[in-house]
Amino acid sequence: MKTPLVLIVGRPNVGKSTLFNRLTKSKNAIVDDFSGVTRDRIYGECEWNGKIFKVMDTGGYVPDSDDLFEIAIKEQIQFAVEEADLILFMVDGRVGVTPVDIEMADILRKANKKVILLVNKLDNTEMGLNVSEFYSLAFDHVYDVAAISGRNLGDMLDLVIDSLTFSESELEEDTRVKFALVGRPNVGKSSLTNALLGYDRSIVTNIPGTTRDSIDSVLKYYGEEFILVDTAGLRRKTKVKENIEFYSNVRTFKAIGECDVAVVMLDAELGLEKQDQKIIDEAVRRRKGIIIAVNKWDLIEKETNTAREFELRIKDKLGSLDYIPIMFVSALTKQRIYKLIELGKSIAQERSKNIPTNELNDTLLPEFEKNPPPATSTGREVKIKFITQVGKFYPIFLLFANHANTIPDHYRRFVEKQIRKHYGYSGIPMTISFRDK
Repeated sequence: MKTPLVLIVGRPNVGKSTLFNRLTKSKNAIVDDFSGVTRDRIYGECEWNGKIFKVMDTGGYVPDSDDLFEIAIKEQIQFAVEEADLILFMVDGRVGVTPVDIEMADILRKANKKVILLVNKLDNTEMGLNVSEFYSLAFDHVYDVAAISGRNLGDMLDLVIDSLTFSESELEEDTRVKFALVGRPNVGKSSLTNALLGYDRSIVTNIPGTTRDSIDSVLKYYGEEFILVDTAGLRRKTKVKENIEFYSNVRTFKAIGECDVAVVMLDAELGLEKQDQKIIDEAVRRRKGIIIAVNKWDLIEKETNTAREFELRIKDKLGSLDYIPIMFVSALTKQRIYKLIELGKSIAQERSKNIPTNELNDTLLPEFEKNPPPATSTGREVKIKFITQVGKFYPIFLLFANHANTIPDHYRRFVEKQIRKHYGYSGIPMTISFRDK
């Protein structure tokens, strides 16, 4: 049985993201006094009295709007209501009942879902008297709450737990491969997410910065489940002008840290730029699997710019990171997008691959004898005696030698190339460490 899903809905700036962060004990949803900050659906988990359920935050509902984002948010909410097991309908107790609240109430009643009405921003018992006005919305369960302080949320959560159906089986560790789609703004991360899922999970416009939060989605592909994380585009620090955008960048770096494979997306018309290299460096520093996905390849004139020539130019800029695979895709035409998933799955498996110590030594020590490390400054011979692999989550190789502290970096790169030559590890950063025998 799947984990129950609780949806938070309401018009803009009633406190939905504040409630989401309190329930999930996180800061995954960006909170700001400016309305319309949340644009996509954001998932988290809440634990109450030993029970765990998923919580989904949504953008604020605005009816009959011509605004591009607000139209897309309305569609997102309609999808979310269909997914939910229970709905927390949030209103502003200080403002009173609005026409938008009445319209939303009508929509939720027609959805035939369990609804709990939360009258927010009522910080004490005296202010809680304002709740009486909201009984006109005709819901059975109404609570006066303050999401920012947690007032009355305990009683509400007791009702939530009683209203949901939970599986009795124990929670298992999530072993699904997690992809983070990262890159500069407007390279097509949200478009790729939607193309892979087959529906509009993320809002897509031609305005850079549309996506602000990191959004998790589940992709089912040939009987397996994968987690896709669509992230905000990373700009140079000098171009980050809003507090909202600053926190979006923080979320993106967090997504890189938590993923198994980082899919670094480039715009085929712009190629590999300095900011892309910084994103790749961050994924390497975190020792994540990495794929470079060149998007919008359908727009490139193939007669003057072949994939091979394009790839060689990128590899030249990558330098020592030339082990990262490059794939040419189009989110618009769905060209090769599923090969990304297959390649990412292969990279995730390779990350945890462990080579037996005797095999490592039998294969690599003869290579090191043919090309030994440079002698010390006093002319002493440096010899590698033994190599072994450690590390559970990514490959770490320990090499034991005499005078290990004199071995230069260029020889470390030689060792890495020999390991990759014999054992692969495409798209996977590794650590090479020398120790005294």
